[in-house]
Amino acid sequence: MAPDDTPTPQDQLEDLLRPAVVGPRIAAATGRDAWRDFTAELIAGGKSNLTFVLTKADGDRLILRRPPTGDLLPSAHDMGREARIQVGLAGSGVPVAHVVVNETTGDDLGVPYYVMEEVRGHVIRDELPPGYAQDEHSKKAMADALVDVLVALHAVDPDEAGLGDLSRRDGYLERQLRRWLGQSEKATVSVQAPRLPGLVARLRESMPTSPRSRIVHGDYRMDNCVYDTGDPGRIRAVLDWELSTLGDPIADLALTAMYWGDPDGPVIPLIPSLSTKPGWPPSSRLVERYCAATGTDPAALPWYRAFSCFKFSAIAQGVATRAEAGDMAGQEFGDDIGESIRHLVDHGHTILDTHSGATDV
Repeated sequence: MAPDDTPTPQDQLEDLLRPAVVGPRIAAATGRDAWRDFTAELIAGGKSNLTFVLTKADGDRLILRRPPTGDLLPSAHDMGREARIQVGLAGSGVPVAHVVVNETTGDDLGVPYYVMEEVRGHVIRDELPPGYAQDEHSKKAMADALVDVLVALHAVDPDEAGLGDLSRRDGYLERQLRRWLGQSEKATVSVQAPRLPGLVARLRESMPTSPRSRIVHGDYRMDNCVYDTGDPGRIRAVLDWELSTLGDPIADLALTAMYWGDPDGPVIPLIPSLSTKPGWPPSSRLVERYCAATGTDPAALPWYRAFSCFKFSAIAQGVATRAEAGDMAGQEFGDDIGESIRHLVDHGHTILDTHSGATDV
């Protein structure tokens, strides 16, 4: 511990990962005794669960995922569930990483965690790697690959994947409204959004009937995918399955389109805006390709777009609140996040105004 009793970054890693405990478990699972001793680094970009790269002496790497510290939202940050989904999807048309350790008891770290193989490739956030996908054709290929994997996910039969009991198959939209409104009510003053409860009320009044329940990712976007280094049109793995469940596939699509962004739309807090820059296709390309592949009626999208504004506003409030409490391993997300959240809620109201003429609540 430092002389002023302030935890150092290494102290934090020791507390969060307990290498003396986790190392032997990985060694036993892999049959490689060298994993008893590893170094660890927090991956930048983690906004909810904490993701670490573990490296042993010869350079081999694995990925460890664990919840943040502090009070956690009930049913969120379920590491065993996240690992189970990836195991269930292995061998489907959805590319996922191989899970090495799935520790669900909490005995090692005080919380469940899992370890998976690292899938080498590009995780693209706020900029492209040098020389990668420089032309519009390659950027369209990246967009199309993103949609095609989402189509593949929604085509998976939950029962055949061993995930049929992942959640209830009805009431998804109402449960989401209730869950994320509850999350929003715990937000600190700096990120509160006075119009958010009214948006929820309007969404409840006009809620559509969901199509057949499918496996949904719940947070599907470009920087939750690993792109092939040689082929921008290929995704090698989908990451961050913490919000996955059985639910409404159109909600998944609408959230992905919101993340993709619109140069004339609101700034999406916490999410890189790379795909709103010149040369990238519009989000309408993603929607049109998905609808053509699945037979989804694009006329259903406005409600789901407004729903996405609500859902992600609540998610961002939770992330910012945990960061302010020091539960995000030192990550900070800027002073303007509250304003961005409020703008996103306003945008949800605008969508409903434009497509329904409904009166604000």
